[in-house]
Amino acid sequence: MDLSIIIVSYNGREHLRKCLQSLAAHGPSVGHEVIVVDNASQDGSREMVAAEFPQARLLPLPKNVGFAAGANRGIGEASGEAIVLLNPDSELKEDVFGPMLTYLRDNPDIGILAPKLRDEDGSLQLSCRRFPTFSVALFNRYSLLTRLLPGNRFSARYLLTDWDHSAIAAVDWVSGACLMARRSLFEEIGPLDEGYFMYIEDVDLCQRVHRAGYKVVYFPEAAITHHIGRSSHTLPSRSIIERHRSMWHYYKKYLRRWRLLDIVVAGGIALRCGYLLAWNKAKRLFGRQRA
Repeated sequence: MDLSIIIVSYNGREHLRKCLQSLAAHGPSVGHEVIVVDNASQDGSREMVAAEFPQARLLPLPKNVGFAAGANRGIGEASGEAIVLLNPDSELKEDVFGPMLTYLRDNPDIGILAPKLRDEDGSLQLSCRRFPTFSVALFNRYSLLTRLLPGNRFSARYLLTDWDHSAIAAVDWVSGACLMARRSLFEEIGPLDEGYFMYIEDVDLCQRVHRAGYKVVYFPEAAITHHIGRSSHTLPSRSIIERHRSMWHYYKKYLRRWRLLDIVVAGGIALRCGYLLAWNKAKRLFGRQRA
């Protein structure tokens, strides 16, 4: 088996259906398998996969264990030379994995290879970054300063908006919406860190790949459509909480310095989480009132 494509899904039946349809239409010509790891969905996802895509291998889990743990279950069952982690809210318009596998085979110094991601309208989706530092609190993709001053050098440096993303490039980290790695890489550096329920496990994985001496490469010669955020819409409040738990987990692993800083960072993460939860609740209440 050349390739194992692993999709971790939770209550995203319609997007999962489109993803699997696109794989059936534009899957790689090399020998491959599709493994769907279902995190105890309650929307009929399992039944849909079994009925409409019998060629896919379904791994139903008894509870929602999160993305990292679900991906690890899939990797443990995979038999391919290379592994693709693919979000269920992604769609293929062409065979992207065949060219990616060829490039990965030709470049043994690459640990992770990731395609260009596009929004639904075909525009570029920023999917690679520099590793986060403390300045990311002010200059991330959604921050007020980035929105007000999108061309500022601090945001541009982190988001890598200072180039057109048309050339193959070694980067710090790539989005886990779609990435390819040799199965032997996971045997060497270990599985995804299950301390991340969801979010930031891709940044952590790329950190470990770099530290093992391999490159993380952005490969725009292959591109997929990614309906960003659709995988997390099923549990918006929990998504907010888990994102901030992941921030804390990443900080402890890679950015921790001294106890006073711990207090400041923990307080900042908690305040941000509380604000977003309140804002999310207010939007839902306002939406119900308008309806």
